Amino acid sequence: MAKKTRRRSEKAGLPPGTLVHTGERPPEATVITVFEYGPDFYEERKPVRLEECFKPQPLQTVRWINIDGLADISVIEGIGRQFGVHPLILEDILSTGQRPKCDDSTSHLFVVFRMLQYIDATEAIQSEQVSILLGPGYVVSFQESVGDVFDPIREQIRTGRGRVRNTKADYLVYRLMDAVVDGYFLILEKLGERVEALEQEVIKEPSEETLNRIYALKRELIYLRKSVWPLRGVISQIEKTASPLITDTTEPYFRDVYDHTIQVMDSVDTFRDTVSGLLDIYLTSISNRLNAIMKVLTIITTIFIPLSFIASIYGMNFRYMPELEWRWGYPTVLGAMGTIFLGMLYFFKKNKWL
Repeated sequence: MAKKTRRRSEKAGLPPGTLVHTGERPPEATVITVFEYGPDFYEERKPVRLEECFKPQPLQTVRWINIDGLADISVIEGIGRQFGVHPLILEDILSTGQRPKCDDSTSHLFVVFRMLQYIDATEAIQSEQVSILLGPGYVVSFQESVGDVFDPIREQIRTGRGRVRNTKADYLVYRLMDAVVDGYFLILEKLGERVEALEQEVIKEPSEETLNRIYALKRELIYLRKSVWPLRGVISQIEKTASPLITDTTEPYFRDVYDHTIQVMDSVDTFRDTVSGLLDIYLTSISNRLNAIMKVLTIITTIFIPLSFIASIYGMNFRYMPELEWRWGYPTVLGAMGTIFLGMLYFFKKNKWL
């Protein structure tokens, strides 16, 4: 089956700013949705052509152009021409393995971060890059595929509930980033449940499958940390930027998102320490089980050493052995062996070795 996506290594040697999609999965078909809203105005449309997104915008309104799927590179080029976006930023949009970052220019603010969703069926974290372009009166968001955590925001825009329709474009960017960070908390809840289940399993009945689940959980926590850690710096940069695109009334909201990222990081680090402890407990538990088995085998061997010694003596083929001709010799030897067996059991129990 032919590969439909390019990794970063396949882009080596191309000039900077070359618009080629790179990523772990093939790009999906491009779908454009435009939201235009204000305190007393709302319009939602799905234009067929990109040029339809750029019709004259009513005063005191915000235009949100949401682009799902990065297959149509001409759409990315059109956005760049319309808003004067540097080719290197357009290249970052198509390179879906970007580290979260913020790029502040005179005309717009560009932000990249990871949107994570937990898949219950596979118990895995699904990652997607989200790129946001903030300009005066407009927001352009780029996603790898259809489906995200922004539906509550869209519903508030449609119905007029909340503050979104009464605020500027920077508040919409805050809401999008806040929705992504809230998604991190949902993932933490799922991972917390798995940690608790593993704790019980490690203590009661650890197995090789338990070890595999511990390592899988550890990898997911590392990946979550890699997504959240740089986002903290991105939000801090947005909060402290002197860009006129970020109003004074919105700065406290970005500080709130920053606090949420710190909380997520603390929870991730706590879970990582717990999982590392689970690995130590698992190894200790397996070692204790092995020691218990070896203890039982050692006791059995110790009990049978004197019995084997007695049996070996009377297994020798000497003709003149007085006990062989004695009528009570056989039951006497069996009785002696039984007495030794019971005596050793009593000795082991008395010393709490058994």
